[in-house]
Order: sequence, then structure tokens, then C-alpha cells
Amino acid sequence: MMNIPKGKYRPYPKIELPDRKWPDNTITKAPIWCSVDLRDGNQALINPMDMNKKLELFALLLKLGFKEIEVGFPSASKIEFDFLRKLVDDNLIPDDVTIQVLVQAREHLIAKTFEALEGVKKATVHLYNSTSIAQRKIVFGKSQEEIIELALEGVDLVKKYEANHNGEIFLEYSPESFTGTELDFAARISNKVTARWGINKNRKVIINLPATVEMATPNIYADQIEWMSRHLDNRENVIISTHTHNDRGTSIAATELALLAGADRVEGTLLSNGERTGNVDIITIALNMTSQGIDTGLDFSNINEVVKVVETCTELPTHPRHPYVGELVYTAFSGSHQDAINKGLAYQQSKEDPFWEVPYLPIDPADVGRTYESIIRINSQSGKGGVAYILEHNYGYQLPKAMHPEIGRAVQTLSDEKGRELEPDEILEVFKNTYFNIEEHISFIDFTLSSDNGTSTCTLTYKYDDSVITSQGEGNGPIDACKNALMKKYKNDFSIKSYSEHSCGDKSTAKAVAYIEIQSKEILSCFGVGADNDITIASIKAMFCALNRAFKPNS
Repeated sequence: MMNIPKGKYRPYPKIELPDRKWPDNTITKAPIWCSVDLRDGNQALINPMDMNKKLELFALLLKLGFKEIEVGFPSASKIEFDFLRKLVDDNLIPDDVTIQVLVQAREHLIAKTFEALEGVKKATVHLYNSTSIAQRKIVFGKSQEEIIELALEGVDLVKKYEANHNGEIFLEYSPESFTGTELDFAARISNKVTARWGINKNRKVIINLPATVEMATPNIYADQIEWMSRHLDNRENVIISTHTHNDRGTSIAATELALLAGADRVEGTLLSNGERTGNVDIITIALNMTSQGIDTGLDFSNINEVVKVVETCTELPTHPRHPYVGELVYTAFSGSHQDAINKGLAYQQSKEDPFWEVPYLPIDPADVGRTYESIIRINSQSGKGGVAYILEHNYGYQLPKAMHPEIGRAVQTLSDEKGRELEPDEILEVFKNTYFNIEEHISFIDFTLSSDNGTSTCTLTYKYDDSVITSQGEGNGPIDACKNALMKKYKNDFSIKSYSEHSCGDKSTAKAVAYIEIQSKEILSCFGVGADNDITIASIKAMFCALNRAFKPNS
């Protein structure tokens, strides 16, 4: 960007707040949540929502637990007016929910707004006018005093129509483009508004301080919130609200730091829908709090449903890496990540303490209605732990750890060939082709076994070099006896390095699965797998599998 003229952009000025307190604070409780999906979110859509979509999204917001919902700008368009009337006429607003409407400081707009509000029991009238230096200079050509007078005219008009409204009316005032406004002016106009409204403990006012345009790092916004908190009159009766946009990509951090700095309320949308780069995502903020043990009062236990409804209503896709909700956020491709997750899940299940301690997963996917089946997926970057996880959790094969590299290499070879992620059934196919569907130079046929005084005697029948051979051997167990019987005719010397077994499947149909690792002078390690209703036969099959893999003809 060498062609940008010097001085075109300037650093945001530092906030003089040497005794700032917010860096030492901790978020300990959830804020008041206000969804603005139906207004801010809707106005940012290529295809604004129709009545049915608005109703569907409103129902979702109620289900999630929102108690404050901005439903629109009823004086600005017929559909927004009709939507609010639909909510009222069909008695769709619960008694414990406050709806919010947006309006500018003009009498005909405020009159129309109160017409739409007729019959609403609790409503917040959100009055705003832009206060920033740039807006005053470029858009309105007005002085600070003229901007204050405009805001106060709006307050007077709301009070005028409030007097004839049969229900509770709350005032919210936004010095719009707050982040581009001088702090002393933002405080002055806000204090003028609250004084004109008649603020007291029974008549609190929401002062919304929007990052209409995100202009600096999140710590600057936190400084602004703390500065305002110190300079607002009747602070105990003021509800400081945030409304952050994502122009710099840091709306989440800005909102969280603002809460440290004293903000009481958060306006935002689901999945960050909003003008330009979007509003702050309430899902992410809330689940960030959940991960810290804070009860948010919002229910995101079925996040797939939330995503489906929002995508349907907004016609906007969700990025697969979107925090907490994206298709891939509980997925690990890296081998080391897969191994750590696998171990973490096993550890979590083995302990009584519910504290969540699974590496790479900040929350339990089950808490948001996601399942573990999709956590680990396999591609050419994946490792042995991920393959073992898929085989165990999808198909019941509990591979010994020493076997993981061997099957991992086989799966990675196929993934390299296909140049894509492998599905679980493809991984199972690799496993079966590697250990069950193999070319045999020696084949197990039958055996009998007897035991006397701790010594096992095996009579083994097998096919080798196109001949059927029966031989007998003794040992300290069935596998040792079978090996000794085999070695009377078999030319490849080997030893058994490790052995493990487990049952696989439901109790009524379970099979025994055995894993045997062999070694020889030429081969350090080679595994075989066998499965049968009888554990001894499964073990013998595993040994023959290992031999066929290790000593292939002409190898």
C-alpha cells in the first residue's frame, strides 16, 4: 500500500484515564441482553425478512431466553409497523419481555411509533441522533448546542406521547457514532437527556454508547466506557449499554472489555449479522461467559437449530470456522490435536469431577447440542490418534497404542492418493483391507486345545505351501502352544511382541477381537487382527494375519 498519501490516516487519540480500573476487573455475571436482529440485522440484509421470517426469528429469540428484543423501526416502513401490530394483535409478546423500537427525534415519526405501540405493556423507545465530529461537520452542519437541542426535542416528544400510552415506556438514548464523538460532549448530551426525562430509581434510562464504527483498539473503547461511567449524572440510575460493530474485527473483545469497564447491557445479533462487517455476535460473547462458569440466562443448548433458523431467515451462510457454531469448530485435522482430544475425552469420562479439561475444546460440544462423532476427521495432515479414534468410537475397534502408527500410515496413503478428507467408512475400509482382506500364503483351518497342569497342548491344522498341515505344540497358553505347533513346519522364525483383546458390538452379537504384534530379525514390528465368536480363534487368526502381512511371498 505504498500509494497511500502520508497523513491520510491518523492514530486514534489516547484517552486520558491514568487511574483506569477496568484492567483489574473480572466479568462475574451476564449483562442485560438485547437482540437487535430484527432491526439492525434486518436492515443489513440483501433481502430483508418478510413477515413469516420475522415471526420465526422472534419465536427463536424468545426460546433462547431474550427478555429485551428490538423489533424494528415501525415509523420507517409499513412491514415494520405491521410486524409490531401482528405481535400485539396476536398476543405474541410475553409479559416478561420488553420490546424495543427505534425512532428519530421527529414528531410525525414518534407519533407513528406510539400508534404501533398501542396495547404493548412494556416497551423501550430508542431515541438517537448522531453526535460525532464528522457527522456534525459533514452531514448536518450543526453545532454541539444544536445537536443537544435536537435530542431534547425528541425526549419531550416521547414524554408527550408517553402520557397517553397505556403501558410502561422506557427511554433509551444513543449518541450515535459515539466512538467519533468527544467524550465531554457525549457526557454532556447524555446528562441533558436523562435530566429532561426525569431520571430516578423508578425511572431509569438506558444510555447506549455505540461503536457505530469501530475506530480503535478494544482497550480504547473500554477507556471510553469507564470515562463515561464516571461522568454520567445519577449513574446508579443509568443503564450503560454497548452496541459494537466489527469494522476492525474486534467487536467481541471491545464488548467484553466494556463490561469490565462498567457496561450493564449488550445489544447485538445472532451470528454477527449487521451493517458492513456486522454487529457483535451475542452467541460468541455468551458462550465465552459459559466457558468461564457464568450463567448467561440464554439457552444455546441446540446450536444447530439456532444456526438453521438464522440462516433461513437471513439467507446468509455461517462460516465453518465461526466460533462455537461453525461446522468445523469441534473438528481436529492435526494429528497431535486428534491425539490430545482422544486422550482428553477418555480422561474426562474416567473422572468424577465435572470440570472440563479436554485439550483444544474450550467447551463440551454436547453442551450446545453437538456430537463427538464429528470432532475428528481424517485427511493427509491427520495423525495416528485420529484414525484410532474413528475406529474405536464409530466401529468399536480398540487398537493398542503401538498399532496406531501402522494403521495411520495406511490411512494417510489413501488420503494422499485421493487428495481430500476421508469419511469414516473409508477409514474402516482401509482397516479391513489391511488386516482382514489380505493375500494369504498361510491359512488357518482348525485347531483343538487341551490343558493339563498349566500346560496347553494345541493341535493345529493350516494350509501352507499348497499343503494342508497338522502339527502339535505345547506352551504356557493357547497362543504360545499354537505358535510352537506352527513352527514345526513354518520356515519364518518370529516372536510375539504384544497381545491384546476386547469384545466388539452389542452383548447379544458381540465378537471377540484380538491384536497380535510379531517381530523377527528382519521385522521390528507387524500387527495382525483377528475377529471371531471365540476369543482363542480370534487370537490365532490375528497371529496368522500378522504372518501374512509380515512375510509376504517374494517380499
